[in-house]
Amino acid sequence: MSVFSNCELLSPAGSEEGLRQAVLFGADAVYLGGPFMQLRSEKASFSSDRLIEEVKYAHSKNVKIYVTVNCFAENEEIEKLKDYAKFLYSIGADAAIVSDLGAIYAMKSACPELEIHVSTQANIQNFAAAEVYYNMGCKRVVLGREMTLENIAELRAKTPKNLDIEVFVHGAMCMAYSGRCLLSSYLTGRSGNRGECTQPCRWMYKLVEEKRPGQTFDIFESDSTTAILSSHDLNTIDFLDKIAEAGAISFKIEGRMKSPFYVSTVTNAYKMRMNGFADLDALNDELCAVSHRPYNSGFFFNNVKYDPNNDGLYRYSTKFIGTVTDRKDSGLFEIEMRNRFASGDMLETLSPGKIGKKFRAEKMYDMNLNARDEAYIPQEHVLIETDENLKPGDIIRKRVG
Repeated sequence: MSVFSNCELLSPAGSEEGLRQAVLFGADAVYLGGPFMQLRSEKASFSSDRLIEEVKYAHSKNVKIYVTVNCFAENEEIEKLKDYAKFLYSIGADAAIVSDLGAIYAMKSACPELEIHVSTQANIQNFAAAEVYYNMGCKRVVLGREMTLENIAELRAKTPKNLDIEVFVHGAMCMAYSGRCLLSSYLTGRSGNRGECTQPCRWMYKLVEEKRPGQTFDIFESDSTTAILSSHDLNTIDFLDKIAEAGAISFKIEGRMKSPFYVSTVTNAYKMRMNGFADLDALNDELCAVSHRPYNSGFFFNNVKYDPNNDGLYRYSTKFIGTVTDRKDSGLFEIEMRNRFASGDMLETLSPGKIGKKFRAEKMYDMNLNARDEAYIPQEHVLIETDENLKPGDIIRKRVG
């Protein structure tokens, strides 16, 4: 039996398209924000009506929906949380992900039937804390990102077996790893703990000496300026089995603010790993296809090192060209395009359960079958001709650099 047999792949969704791509590319569960206390910008949230429809859609595909309610609550929000808990349960949400201790108490008191998952921002790093939440009626704890594999295994051994353990396995990491960072609120008046982080840890900084105002000094150990507060991104594809062996049953991908292209690619790579695909170099190549900061292995091996040469910049090996929306006859496929491409370009298709495969867009047409040399208007629909057996939802991308 595979070490992943009872494990869940949990993907993010910040839009309807993102949710559908997460489902198509293999997510067992999806987490998203509703209209209240969801700790991301409003553009990454779902209205109450939309949330009802997304739960129905996900359940029709045998995929669970977890709703984030992970802001730290203010006094006037406690009573509202009680009604919100009842609403989430009534529409069939499979769980709420909650950070605040008072919020958990209010929601469980008002609706004991609603499953609660304790957010990573509660910063659970020991078995005693996990058991406190379990005794409050919480079904799952999302562990603090500072835990090693050894720490996770010990926590698993010392907590009730029906308490689920969830761990972040991929994506951006905040410099305050398990949250509660005040840097954004201090510098800009926008709090990361209320879903308004301006990411000042990614900014480029210089030194200023007290008696030399206006004179700045670069911080570097190479030819480039250093983003001294910027964390690398997490990538655990090489040792995902070790995380399962330590006791985690849910693998969480960060990225509710990321594009559907990102969600599709990363979900696909981790699902392939869980399904037994053994070429880890190929999977790492897939993870480098999407925009990311330099990767590292986080705290899992207790060997996190500060990298003075981190430039805080994104890198990627492919550009998102579009998504297949329909198959016409005679080898024509409809593409909703996102970035410019031309007839005759060498492209790649990414399909569920497969790594990227090169093909050439032999010819291109508009929707009236007039020949086109290129497509350049985002979200324009065009037709391409190819011998590849493309399917709706497939990702089309192009190598860069």
